[in-house]
Amino acid sequence: MIPDIRISEYDYGLPDERIAKFPLEKRDISKLLLYDNGRISEDVFYNLPDYLEAGETMVFNDTKVVPARLFFTRPTGAHIEVFCLEPYEPHDYNLSFASTGQCMWSCIAGNIKKWRNNEALSLYNPENDPFISSIDLKARMVARDGANVVVSFEWKEGLPFSAVLEHCGKIPIPPYLNRESVDSDYERYQTLYAMHRGSVAAPTAGLHFTEEVLKNIDAKGVDMERICLHVGAGTFLPVKSELIAGHRMHKEPFRVSRKTLCRIAQNAGSVIAVGTTSIRTLESLYYLGVKVLEGQVPDYVEQWSPYEREYTYTAKEALDALAGYLDKHGADAITASTGIIIVPGFRFRIVDKLVTNFHQPKSTLLLLISAFVGGDWRRIYDFAMENGFRFLSYGDSSLLNRRNA
Repeated sequence: MIPDIRISEYDYGLPDERIAKFPLEKRDISKLLLYDNGRISEDVFYNLPDYLEAGETMVFNDTKVVPARLFFTRPTGAHIEVFCLEPYEPHDYNLSFASTGQCMWSCIAGNIKKWRNNEALSLYNPENDPFISSIDLKARMVARDGANVVVSFEWKEGLPFSAVLEHCGKIPIPPYLNRESVDSDYERYQTLYAMHRGSVAAPTAGLHFTEEVLKNIDAKGVDMERICLHVGAGTFLPVKSELIAGHRMHKEPFRVSRKTLCRIAQNAGSVIAVGTTSIRTLESLYYLGVKVLEGQVPDYVEQWSPYEREYTYTAKEALDALAGYLDKHGADAITASTGIIIVPGFRFRIVDKLVTNFHQPKSTLLLLISAFVGGDWRRIYDFAMENGFRFLSYGDSSLLNRRNA
């Protein structure tokens, strides 16, 4: 049954001055809120390993943010922004990034009313950079649905599209920062362990980790695993409906290796997710396993699947079934997509601890936090507000423990 939740009940006052517009000088000196069995305290992020236990499994999302914002001009001089969302042709991320000369992407276009069908736009190059000029990047609109468009990109120099974006694009920092990206964002709006290109927003819980913190986590005897979910622009979409039942979640692709899958199956109940993208991926694995157990293809987790009926399979049964599916098909990883929404009433089956930042009012991420801490989100956020914590993407962090929630 879809939960009857009013989004207005998940609102709080967030003054603009409490939004972290820029990161701190060093990643791991941010504040760390600790929530454990209803107790709330604080520390500094570089002490995170002190609150972990040997034998636990910590899971990181190693997606990499791409410079997905491109600025073009019409022959008339009008400016049009094109925000790349996901590959359209070829649809595979790796193949699209490796394309030389031409590819198509699903995008959002700003000032779209001034863009005529099949009109070629030229990349805006105000500083007349000779190398960017030699790339000669062009954009044509192939299809349109409101502000959503399919764009065909063409360029010269034989570069892969990944290199074209690196040279021509801008990092898509969150709109609530109310500023343009600066040079430091190219490093700081990226985790140290980012590897696989594809996200248009960073998995920001991971921005606090330094090499020293990772080294100390390893020394503590915590197993560290990686998954990859490419974060879409839907992460910025506000909930506009009065009831959460009216909100449609975006679809995001992810990949989990068989090795990581088996480790999680072995350690379910002692899993720490770094970020909301990791927890959505990990909890989605259970429902993919259920699909295998019930003779279906494990390719997508629908938004409301967790709430539509009771599931009696254990986490180990579901994950073992998923591993068996990979073995049957000779695959070394599960590649799927999820549209899962985690709200109060959700039953967590994989994750018991969560590292996460502080999220926007009336957002699906705040609903996820409420679900994770048994509805105790407001005390946590009141503590953060009263004790000088910084909010949102470049803000401070928390470690939430639901084992006793």
